Amino acid sequence: MSTAVTIAAVVAVAIVALLLYASTKPDTFHVERSVLIKATPEAIFPHINDLHQWDAWTPYNKDPAMTKTHSGSSAGVGARYAWAGDKRVGQGEISIRETEPPHKLVFDLHMIKPFEGRNVAGFTLVPQGEGRGTTTRVTWSLDDKHKLMHKTMSIFLNLDNMIGKDFAQGLAQLKTLMEISGKKE
Repeated sequence: MSTAVTIAAVVAVAIVALLLYASTKPDTFHVERSVLIKATPEAIFPHINDLHQWDAWTPYNKDPAMTKTHSGSSAGVGARYAWAGDKRVGQGEISIRETEPPHKLVFDLHMIKPFEGRNVAGFTLVPQGEGRGTTTRVTWSLDDKHKLMHKTMSIFLNLDNMIGKDFAQGLAQLKTLMEISGKKE
């Protein structure tokens, strides 16, 4: 057997082993991050429910040349936001599918580039501590069904850290917006 054939056989076995290992990974993926904000859910919720207001706190405005399009409702169910940018932001769209003001918002996230994907993401706002309403725990979460490609990527990339870092940054920016600007109502 020639060296080239041996190398090809080893590579083929390695790929099969990698794919078999990847197939044992969970079929679902969940990431979430939370922050405490000194404001009521009623004060915070409009900044989440109106996609136009995301510009003030979203961590995904990394490309100054990114194109943004809003359509559908101005806020709440049916509001849509689409973007296209460089490799840092890719291309995709968000559509709000459910709201329970001022405590819950669920949206569909459709990533088109760099990888096709459809996820469900959302926010929950829960009053904390005494006075119930002066401080709110805001949680940003994302759920996904992993296909084999995503399972394979997760062997090499910590998707929870990658996405979670952005969520934590966005929540910190929302906290700053609410607490520094005095929008505590």
